[in-house]
Amino acid sequence: MQSTRTVIISIFLISFLAILFLVWLIYLKAGAETDLPFVQHLSATNAILNGLSAICVYLGIRFIKQGKRVLHQRLMITAFIFSSLFLVSYIIYHHFHGDTPFQGQGLIRPIYFFILISHISLSVVVLPIVLITFAFALLSKFVLHRRIARITFPLWLYVSITGVLVYAMLNHLPETLLQDETSLGVFFLNT
Repeated sequence: MQSTRTVIISIFLISFLAILFLVWLIYLKAGAETDLPFVQHLSATNAILNGLSAICVYLGIRFIKQGKRVLHQRLMITAFIFSSLFLVSYIIYHHFHGDTPFQGQGLIRPIYFFILISHISLSVVVLPIVLITFAFALLSKFVLHRRIARITFPLWLYVSITGVLVYAMLNHLPETLLQDETSLGVFFLNT
């Protein structure tokens, strides 16, 4: 029991420090200068890694429900690796690039900020919960693992999917959608 408590406290402490670092990196630190050409592609890489993580999380849950434990374990480890690579890429990108302002106006703006704020808020929650869920599995505390995984799964999936949506809205919305309120309705009526 004491080792479980120590693991959980350690995870919360590490998560808290990581979140403080990310807030400083994104919102307080100025972007650094670089000539490295790969940096401009890291936001797309981040979206791909988030998407791959979402797919693995979804399939991992499907397989455990079918009793395929080994496939579940492999997919969840793969999802964790994709999420970890995302975090490294995200840190590198924001070290050089800083924050990206959203250019959209009208109705699309509150939609974007709802998705962004929910994504950021839940990513703060997901970080320690994913780590705790993995810790319970690694410590063979499967009752606790299953109990917390019921919370971890939808949150992790939501954060991964909304990460892709935030990227798409920042980088790939049609110009007409970014201009005014009526363009959102016209866009959906014409598609």
